[in-house]
Amino acid sequence: MAAITLIEAVTMALAHEMRRDESVVVIGEDVGVNGGVFRATNGLQKIFGDQRVIDTPLDETMIAGLTVGLAAQGMKPIAEAQFDGFVYPMLDQIICHAARFRTRTRGRITCPLVLRVPWGGGIRAPEHHSEANEAMFTNVPGLRVVMPSSPHRAYGLLLSAIRDPDPVIYFEPKRIYRQYKEEVADDGEALPLDVCYVLRDGSDLTLVTWGSQVKECLEAADKLAEDGISAEVIDVATLRPLDFDTIRDSVKKTGRCVIVHEAPRSGGFGAEIAARLAEESMYDLLAPVERVTGWDTHIPLFRMEMNYLPSVARILSAARRTLARSA
Repeated sequence: MAAITLIEAVTMALAHEMRRDESVVVIGEDVGVNGGVFRATNGLQKIFGDQRVIDTPLDETMIAGLTVGLAAQGMKPIAEAQFDGFVYPMLDQIICHAARFRTRTRGRITCPLVLRVPWGGGIRAPEHHSEANEAMFTNVPGLRVVMPSSPHRAYGLLLSAIRDPDPVIYFEPKRIYRQYKEEVADDGEALPLDVCYVLRDGSDLTLVTWGSQVKECLEAADKLAEDGISAEVIDVATLRPLDFDTIRDSVKKTGRCVIVHEAPRSGGFGAEIAARLAEESMYDLLAPVERVTGWDTHIPLFRMEMNYLPSVARILSAARRTLARSA
């Protein structure tokens, strides 16, 4: 068992599934010879050949169409959008076709594809390279939306995504690609989709988050513990379909909830969770739900980038506000 980074866990999962299943192919811009812009596919073409690790032209619309076609014909394609902001030309094929095949054909044809999307800010990249656009996919029936937050979950959730018979959007938080290492066994053991992961038990407050913000929430929980406050930390992991039961059970126990995400506040996925809590858990809440989010603007370039992203200080401020209030 090796200690590896999140990006290395992605590579390991891809290689494992390509060895296990000859119908798995990887396609995208620079995924072959160069091993991907973030080196997620590094070395795979040398192992599996250029018929299974396929470099494409710089044409996201074509990549998406090719991926949908391969999936509809029995292959298991894994496409890469080099950056989150490059995914928009793919939306027509993903939303109008991939997400609808099962319904359109009354279950006769499924579309087992994975679209890997390096996601989020924090790497000092220019425009179109630092988007947090997960919410638009959570509104599309027929898609699964998955976002790991650690090397272990990156490996296990990607295995499940590749094996799933329906299309999966697999967001990879690039800010934590190489931030830390974790021991991960290349044992082919998949982690379940469609469930939240309770990373820390607590009794006073629930912190709900996903992706790169998990690290900040865990750090905030540590600081709250120094003051005798017990915070439960939930990693949503699969945004669609949402495992709301885990969130509801936690809030029933703690009575307070802070939702943290990098995407802009208005229309962010945190609003969906807050609305569900208002509908189903109103009488369990001891204080209004708080949200700590990005701002309603495009992520500022370079100098102000880290001020845009939710910080431990902002999470602590929201936690203490909700702890001081009564519903």
